[in-house]
Parts: sequence; C-alpha cells; structure tokens
Amino acid sequence: MEFKKGYGWKACYDEERNLYTAERSGVGSYHLYEITKDIYDQLENGVSDDKVYKVITEGRHLYMDVDDRCGPPYTVVLDDDFEKLCPWANVVSSGKVWPDELTDAAVEIFESEKNNREQRRKKHEEREVKN
Repeated sequence: MEFKKGYGWKACYDEERNLYTAERSGVGSYHLYEITKDIYDQLENGVSDDKVYKVITEGRHLYMDVDDRCGPPYTVVLDDDFEKLCPWANVVSSGKVWPDELTDAAVEIFESEKNNREQRRKKHEEREVKN
C-alpha cells in the first residue's frame, strides 16, 4: 500500500486491488471516502487544507462520525464494507450508529451523497428480500 498524508488527512493506494481511499478529520468529525486516481494524484502535502478537503469530498463517502457539540455524537455508515475498503484507517466511532432506514433516506435527500444511491438502493432491496 502506498500512502500520502498531511494535516488532518491520509490517502491510500492499494496496488493489489487498484483501489484509492482517503480519510479526513477535523475537530468533531471523521470521514472515509473511496476516491479516484485523479483525486489521489491531486493530494500532496503542502496543498491547502481547503483544497484537500474539497477534493477528497468529490469521492464516494463511505463513513462519517460527528461529535461537534451541536448535538449528540453520531456515526453514519454509508457503505457497510468501509472496513474492507479501508483496512488501514484509524476509524473513529461514537458508537451511536444511524439505522439503515435513516441512512437510506439521507442518501436519497442530500445531493452530497448521490454517489451512494445505487449502492444503498441495492442494499435496501437485499434487506427487503430477507424480510
């Protein structure tokens, strides 16, 4: 695995799976993303935090944990496979995970989560079949 990192972010290229992923964190938040090679190539130490955060968020959001004192802490698992996709990450969790139904609704409503719609819809259908 090849890594790039800077203040508040780390990105990984997994050569075996040809997979690019990244984590970013700040005061009260932690996020994981699946990113593209193009995004990975733009990430360099010394690039402004604003640019790094903006570029990383263009990827597919996999996971987030928020404890920003604006309410109770919570965790949103957007892709159940986040640990398989990012085995290298130091995942932060409040332990208070949103239920699937709430996550599905958020993905459908928020434009920022549109990259997860296909994956979440498929998982929803699989859950419906099991019930």
